[in-house]
Amino acid sequence: MRHKGRGLAPRFGSEDDMMDDLTPEIDDDDEDGFGEELDAEIAAEPSSAASLVAAIEWDDGGRDVDQTLVGADLIAAFQKQLPNSPGVYRMFDEANEVLYVGKAKSLKKRVASYTRMAGHTNRIMRMIRATRHMEFVTTRTETEALLLEANLIKRLRPRFNVLMRDDKSFPYILVSDDHEAPAIFKHRGARSRKGSYFGPFASGGAVGRTVASLQRAFLLRTCTDSVYETRTRPCLLYQIKRCSGPCTREVSLEDYASLVNDAKGFLSGRSNQVKQAIAGAMQEAAEDLDFERAAVFRDRLSALAHIQGHQGINPHGVEEADVFAIHQEGGLTCIQVFFFRTGQNWGNRAYFPKADSTLEPGEVLGAFLSQFYDDKPPASLILLPVEVEDGPVLAEALATKAGRRVQIAVPRRGEKKDLVDHATANASEALGRRLAETSSQARLLAGLKETFGLEQVPRRIEVFDNSHIMGTNAVGAMIVAGPQGFAKNQYRKFNIKGTDITPGDDFGMMREVMTRRFSRLLKEHGDAGPAPTLQPTESESAEEALASAEMPAWPDLVLVDGGKGQISAVRKILDELGIADKVTTIGVAKGVDRDAGRERFIVQGRDPFSLPPRDPVLYFVQRLRDEAHRFAIGTHRAKRKKELTANPLDEIGGIGPSRKRALLHHFGTAKAVSRAAFDDLLKVEGISAAMAKTIYDHFHERQ
Repeated sequence: MRHKGRGLAPRFGSEDDMMDDLTPEIDDDDEDGFGEELDAEIAAEPSSAASLVAAIEWDDGGRDVDQTLVGADLIAAFQKQLPNSPGVYRMFDEANEVLYVGKAKSLKKRVASYTRMAGHTNRIMRMIRATRHMEFVTTRTETEALLLEANLIKRLRPRFNVLMRDDKSFPYILVSDDHEAPAIFKHRGARSRKGSYFGPFASGGAVGRTVASLQRAFLLRTCTDSVYETRTRPCLLYQIKRCSGPCTREVSLEDYASLVNDAKGFLSGRSNQVKQAIAGAMQEAAEDLDFERAAVFRDRLSALAHIQGHQGINPHGVEEADVFAIHQEGGLTCIQVFFFRTGQNWGNRAYFPKADSTLEPGEVLGAFLSQFYDDKPPASLILLPVEVEDGPVLAEALATKAGRRVQIAVPRRGEKKDLVDHATANASEALGRRLAETSSQARLLAGLKETFGLEQVPRRIEVFDNSHIMGTNAVGAMIVAGPQGFAKNQYRKFNIKGTDITPGDDFGMMREVMTRRFSRLLKEHGDAGPAPTLQPTESESAEEALASAEMPAWPDLVLVDGGKGQISAVRKILDELGIADKVTTIGVAKGVDRDAGRERFIVQGRDPFSLPPRDPVLYFVQRLRDEAHRFAIGTHRAKRKKELTANPLDEIGGIGPSRKRALLHHFGTAKAVSRAAFDDLLKVEGISAAMAKTIYDHFHERQ
C-alpha cells in the first residue's frame, strides 16, 4: 500500500477536483469583494500553505477493511495498515462529510489512540462513533504535515476541528516602486504590484489615518498613475499641502525621492533618525530666517507625532512581534492579536473561533495559530500567554514559510509579559461584549421564531432590497444576519442586467435578484433546504449551541423590503425553482404614512398584520431592513459615482496616458474629442491615421 506525499508543489495534485468543488464561485458583480480579495491574496502569496503543502495522493487504506465496521472497530482496522511516519488523516461520517482533519508525527500511533473508547472527552467520543471512513497521506516531515493540516482545515471546515470564523485579509501600506514618482496607497489583497509593503494593520481605518498623516509629513502623492500622467497643473492636495506636486514638477524628482526614502525609513522603524533629520532641517531653516520653510518642517514633525501619539501602547524593547491572548467564558472563546512593527503598535483584532468548550486554551490557541498564519507572513517574534501543543514544530513550520527564524515565546516577566497581559485584558473585554450581544441576539431570534411561527430559531436570515434613481444604475442588495449579528462577509450585490426590465420596475428587479441568488444556491449547494435543527451537547446550553453553530448556506428566513407585489414576485420565482416549500419568505411593507413602527408584515397563510410599537422583534426587523437599505444605497452610490467619473477615452483600445493627455490638451474635454472630425484628430501629436480612425469610429459607430 502506498500513501506517500510527493514533496512540495504549488497544487494539490489529485486533490484538485475536491478543492475546486469546495471553493465558491462568486461573480464580480454579485459580491462585495471580500472573497475575491482573499482568493487573490492566497494565490499571489508564494509562501502560503497552499503552495507549501505536498502534492498529495490520498489513500483510503480500505482494500482490506471490512466496510461494515463503524466507529472504533473501523479505526482499528485502518490502524493496522498504517506506517510509523508523519502525515495527515481525515475522518468521514455516513454522508461522506469530513468530521475531522488531524496531523501526526506517527500516523500509526496517533490513529491508535482513537481505537480506545476510554479516556476521551465527549466531543472525541461522538466523533469516533460517527466515523464511517478514513483517508491518509504521509509527508516527509511533521512540519509539512502541520502546514497541510492547517490548509485543509481552512478549506474543508470539519465540524470537530477548531475553526477560524473571520479570515478577512489584512490591509497594508504600499509605497510603489515601479514609477518615477512613487505613490503611497492603502492596499489589501494580492501583492501583484512592485513596491514596499508595510503591515499588517488591524483595520482599514488604521491604515487610512496613517496614510493621511504620512501625506502631511512627507507630501507623497496618493493619485493613480493615470491621473498623474494627465495632470497639467497641481491638484487640490498640493494647494492644501498634502502633496509636493511631482506631477507638474513643483518638486524635483530627486527631492521627491528623498521624501519617499524618509517615509520608508519611518515605516521601517527608523522613526527617530527621520524625526531628528527633519528637526535639524527646521533649525537650519530658522537660523537662515527662512521661517516659511521652517514651518513646513514643523508641520511634518507634528504629523509624525500624531501618528505615534494615536497608537496606544508602544513598547521600547520589542521591535517586531505578534502578541496573542486567549480568554474563554460561557462556552465561547476570544483570541486577541496585537501587531507591533518597527517598534510601533499597528492595531489589534479580536477573533472568536469555533471551538468545543472542553478544549484547553493551549489546544485552541495552537490550532488557531496554524490556520491564522496559513496565508499571512509571521512576525519574527510571537508572544503567547500559554504553551501550545507542538510549539517547536509550529515555529519550524512558520520559519520555513517565512524563510527566516521565527521564535514563539511565553514571557514570564518584563515588558513582553506586560504586552501579553494587556492583550489578555482586551480579549476578556471583547468576549464580554460578544456574550452580551450573543445573548441579546439569541433572544431576538427566538422572538422572531415565535412571532412569525417559524419551525426553528433562524441561523441565517437574508434580507433583500433594491436601489436606483429612475431606473438608472439599478442594483440589488442582500445582507445576511445570524446568531453573531450581521455577517458582512456574506453580503452580496447584484448589478441589474435584465434588458427586458422597464426602468424603475421594482418587481422585475426583485425577480432577477431572487432568480440569480437561488439558482446559484441550487447549483453550489444542491436542494438542501434549511439546515437541520440544532442539538446542544451535554456541556452547552441552547444559546451556546446557537452562538457556536456554523452559518448554513441556505437561509432559514428571507425578508423582502416590500409589500404584496414584491413578495408575490419572490414566491413565484421560488415556486418555479421548486423550492417554495423550503424557504420561508416574509414581506416588510411600509405602514401608514411610511412611518417607522407601522410596518405591515406579509406572511403566507396569514392576513397582513403589524406588531406593537415597542415590540423588540419589530425593532430587530427594522434594524435588518435598515441595514439592507444602507447597503443597497451605498452600492448604488458607488456605481453612480464610478459612472460619473468614467472617462470615455478609457474605453478606446490603444489610448494610454500619453495619448489621452495629448487629446485632452488639444481639445480640452473628452466631449470635444467625441465631436471632433477625423481631420482634426490627425492634427493631435502622437495620433496616427489608424488611431484617429479608431477614435472617430468609437464615437460615431451608430452612424
